[in-house]
Amino acid sequence: MTDTKKADQQASPKKTQLHSTSVEAQRARLLTRLRMGALDTFTARRELHVMHPGGRIKELRTAGHPIRTERVTLTDEDGITHNGVALYYLSSTSAEATE
Repeated sequence: MTDTKKADQQASPKKTQLHSTSVEAQRARLLTRLRMGALDTFTARRELHVMHPGGRIKELRTAGHPIRTERVTLTDEDGITHNGVALYYLSSTSAEATE
């Protein structure tokens, strides 16, 4: 037998728990995505399968993550324009996260 080392399968970026509806998995998906850049409510629902992004964002803020919100106007897949859609992003300082 050989002592071949295998990569830690839990650390694999392919294992994202995309289909898990647990709040823990949803928070993890949101936080991972926010580290890549801003994220709006439509995208969180469509791509990350987080049906209540605002609730998960609140939980992440309570856990100490410096997440800011801006309200933007976006058009959905059906061509309907929505005012006041949340756009979330990580701020550079935790003092800004009070909003």
